[in-house]
Amino acid sequence: MEPQLIIFDLDGTLIDSRADLAAGVNHMRNHFGLESLPLETVSGYIGNGVRKLVERSLQGAAVDVDEALQLNKDYYFSHLTVHTTLYDGVEDGLKQLVGAGHQIAILTNKPGEPSREIMKDFGLDHLFTAIIGGGDVPNLKPEPDGVFQCLERAGMDKSAAWMVGDHYTDLAVGQHAGVRSVLVEYGFGEAKGYKPDAQFASFPELVGYFV
Repeated sequence: MEPQLIIFDLDGTLIDSRADLAAGVNHMRNHFGLESLPLETVSGYIGNGVRKLVERSLQGAAVDVDEALQLNKDYYFSHLTVHTTLYDGVEDGLKQLVGAGHQIAILTNKPGEPSREIMKDFGLDHLFTAIIGGGDVPNLKPEPDGVFQCLERAGMDKSAAWMVGDHYTDLAVGQHAGVRSVLVEYGFGEAKGYKPDAQFASFPELVGYFV
């Protein structure tokens, strides 16, 4: 295959971060005297940025969202990879993709700095042409700002670009930016009726498509 730009979502696509995200949410809730939420409940709130995660986690509570947001960030940003793991095949797969001549990037609604720090912790940050998160571009997914930034940094045309993720925001941003989209089935997002151009059950299966 000719060199492509493969843009990955982060949470639910490259990493399983649910336990650390839930720990941050519950630290915040406990501060306000609220009970902890189950992991599965918090998992369902992930995907539209940290503010939305906090707002959803505080539904019905008389709590200042800005204060809660700061508490959550302070805790989570200092506990990024306590329980977080790469999905099976991700480390080798990313190296295979780059070795095959493709460029890879990350576009996530998680804030940019912790996203880069997580990849650095796993020793993979050097593989990416760009790691773009919330705050790095004006608008979060599904707005196309981040995809355009990745294309610019890679010097690639949208006809050779793919957006890979587990959530409808990833499929929608691909549609809005005019690039092809891939759904990975192992994550914790939901497609919500969006139709990907390709769909894979595992990361190695995805890599096999491109290599």
